[in-house]
Amino acid sequence: MSPERVLFACVHNAGRSQMAAALFNLAADPDKAQARSAGTRPGAAVHPEVREAMHELGVDLSGARPQLLTADLAAGARMLVTMGCGEECPYVPGVERDDWALPDPKGRPLAEVRRIRDDIRARVESLVEARGWKRQE
Repeated sequence: MSPERVLFACVHNAGRSQMAAALFNLAADPDKAQARSAGTRPGAAVHPEVREAMHELGVDLSGARPQLLTADLAAGARMLVTMGCGEECPYVPGVERDDWALPDPKGRPLAEVRRIRDDIRARVESLVEARGWKRQE
């Protein structure tokens, strides 16, 4: 059986969704679930303050590249979690959907980015636990 796919989406795919997918893939058993991220209007690169905040957790996002949320990318996803894209949030038929109202970390002081990161981590861990996708130690 192939793992469930979760898709995290925001506008630029340069902050919140990148953090969420990376944290999800750390917390979830890859045989049970895996995450990807995308944006409705992808930026050029992951925000430097996001890379720094994630680096503090030992997560290297320096190679991560924002990508466009396409129908092909969304195909096969079990769940779509949107973050702050409002009217631009995509509709993906047949996919369970949740929306996490989180502020955009772009240009914010590192202390604020850490709070956003920690909020995302708590939400991701709760989702992974609730679905039985938790990585076994």
